[in-house]
Amino acid sequence: MDDRELLLRLGAGGISGDALARETGVTRAAVWKRIQALRAAGVEIEAHPGRGYALVAPADLLDAQALRAALPAPVVAGIGVLEVAWSLDSTNSELLRRPALTGTAVLLAERQTAGRGRLGRAWNSPLGAQVCLSVRRGFEGGLARLGGLSLVAGVAVAEALRALGFDAVGLKWPNDLVAGDRKLAGLLVEGGGEHAGPVHAVIGIGINVRLPEAAAGAIDQPWTDLARLGGGTTPSRNAIAAEVLGALLPALDAFDREGLAPFLPRYAALDVLAGRPVRVLAGNAAVAGHAVGLAADGGLRVRTDAGDERTFHAGEVSVRAQ
Repeated sequence: MDDRELLLRLGAGGISGDALARETGVTRAAVWKRIQALRAAGVEIEAHPGRGYALVAPADLLDAQALRAALPAPVVAGIGVLEVAWSLDSTNSELLRRPALTGTAVLLAERQTAGRGRLGRAWNSPLGAQVCLSVRRGFEGGLARLGGLSLVAGVAVAEALRALGFDAVGLKWPNDLVAGDRKLAGLLVEGGGEHAGPVHAVIGIGINVRLPEAAAGAIDQPWTDLARLGGGTTPSRNAIAAEVLGALLPALDAFDREGLAPFLPRYAALDVLAGRPVRVLAGNAAVAGHAVGLAADGGLRVRTDAGDERTFHAGEVSVRAQ
């Protein structure tokens, strides 16, 4: 019985350590160690005398076959690889390590042990509590085109979550999905290639679905998850992942054909910074003003308190709404 099977067994109802030891063919002490390892990974497991071990919430695990079945046929046709891993350091890192294959590669993980966000920040990924996925795809037009890719991905993911009923989801430049100024999801685009030729990119997405309280305590910024936005209920993680991929993969196709321009009005409809006072941190400098939307290349336009307008690009810039 591997950890996935153990999790499903715990989700079926209370079971004693002795019964688990008999079913798995290991000692009671070994069962306890595996339970502790699942708890350390972020799974909430109760233990009650007479009832044994049980999950606080039912297991909601990802399934590659179910995902393929839920996606439209034209989207599936463009996917070369679609996999669900149990635990990885990072879905982005794993796809970057792999040789490029024909078609789009999609990799999801139940858990990331070294997930990361923009500017090298850590991304906390408890087991089974998020939708963590990465997409690897080639693009034409050189490295300069990748600048708008996180904006396109953000639009696709936000629209997908809104289609599932989460109407409060918006976009905070350059790569955060938020609801009520609380971070719901993040994106990280990595890749490389030729200056004016083909490039490859890996688009990583992490969406908070139902964060356990123990894991949430380690997050150092205001956050939310779909369970809180949905009043305690959410679609299954498979349904969320399918909706996101069904919106994201066609959006990447459109971006490769047409560039960023068609996505700018869609971004504007989701922009939570537009018209708000902001403070832009660039190295040791800080610029205060009001955000006034995006430039044609995806940069953030800011009308400064000094009266001029400046455009900032992601790079090492950090933006804070005031």
